Amino acid sequence: MKENGRYGCCKQHPISLVLAPTRELAVQSYEEARKFHTHLEFALACFMLVPILGQIGDLECGCHLLVATPGRLVDMMERGKIGLDFCKYVGLDEADRMLDMGFEPQRRRIVEQDTMPRKGVRHTTIFSATFPKEIQMLAHDFLDEYIFLAVGGVGSTSENVTQKGVWVEESDKRSFLLDLLNATGKDSLTLVFVETKKCADSLEDFLHHEGYACTGIHGEHSQGDREEALHQFHSGKSPILVATAVAARGLDISNVKHVINFDLPSDIEEYVHRIGRTGRVGNLGLATSFFNERNVNITKDLLDLLVEAKQEVPSWLENTAYQHRYKGSSRGRSKSRFSRGFGARDSRQSSAASGSSFSSSHSGRGGHGSSRGFGGGGYGGFYSSDGYGGN
Repeated sequence: MKENGRYGCCKQHPISLVLAPTRELAVQSYEEARKFHTHLEFALACFMLVPILGQIGDLECGCHLLVATPGRLVDMMERGKIGLDFCKYVGLDEADRMLDMGFEPQRRRIVEQDTMPRKGVRHTTIFSATFPKEIQMLAHDFLDEYIFLAVGGVGSTSENVTQKGVWVEESDKRSFLLDLLNATGKDSLTLVFVETKKCADSLEDFLHHEGYACTGIHGEHSQGDREEALHQFHSGKSPILVATAVAARGLDISNVKHVINFDLPSDIEEYVHRIGRTGRVGNLGLATSFFNERNVNITKDLLDLLVEAKQEVPSWLENTAYQHRYKGSSRGRSKSRFSRGFGARDSRQSSAASGSSFSSSHSGRGGHGSSRGFGGGGYGGFYSSDGYGGN
């Protein structure tokens, strides 16, 4: 929508707004919207790139549907280039990630404290694969007469993804990674997750030195470098992508065969999002996680998740989870968040789900220091098979 009856440098008033936490997700949503743009007559803009002058120039064509990251949108609003007075439709993608990244002030500024129509007048949707209680509480502020819609196991993992884990000491991770890459094939799209930017750069250099075609992505790369890395990975020119959490959510690359958690994340929600990069659109996928003493904080939730997803559990993981849960019981630790699916209930309408107990049917599978996976078998034969997991 335009102001003063003309387009140009005046303030634009979009009818629809999509907010995404990262530039990659904003670009992805923008590209998907362009598919409708070819059949419907509306002006489309995307705000998250640099330089900003180019984005201001895009407004000269008008803007009905705006895709943006919160920080850049607030900047445009403060420059007087965007007004939300007539915004009827709002979508919040990966809402819990925006909360984690500290976008809460900007998000509330955009949705509640500016000129956007109030809830009940506008239509608002919130999307995420995991719905922790904090995000459900946000829905109370942003939605009116809401519907809580759960597709599949909310906060759980797809049965199309076979989850395997191996006990690997820190000093052995790189050699074990090479074994996995050789077993699955250098041409299979493989996404390797690490925790830090420094580790991402170091591991990417290591793989290059070992003769693997790979690329990397993390938050300190320029936008152009990040887009090029994703293009190289998606096209198969660099079939191995080393990434931090910036690539864990929402990215839709349908033919990723293998996700490797070189470093396990510190929380289970991040784990769910990471392994969700494989096994997409009906394909079968495989997720392998390297586990050692540094990851004991995630064992309880990981065990409950594997049991819920009907994955086999090695005895060393069960024992580690039991010891960690026993030590934490005196501090009043809450029961499992995965009973009946994490976030599958609306926390505003019912009490938190009760925790699931340990299953005695998982005893006797492998030793603590073995290379057995969640599936209980040695990794060699499994990874060299033609199929990639799935039930």
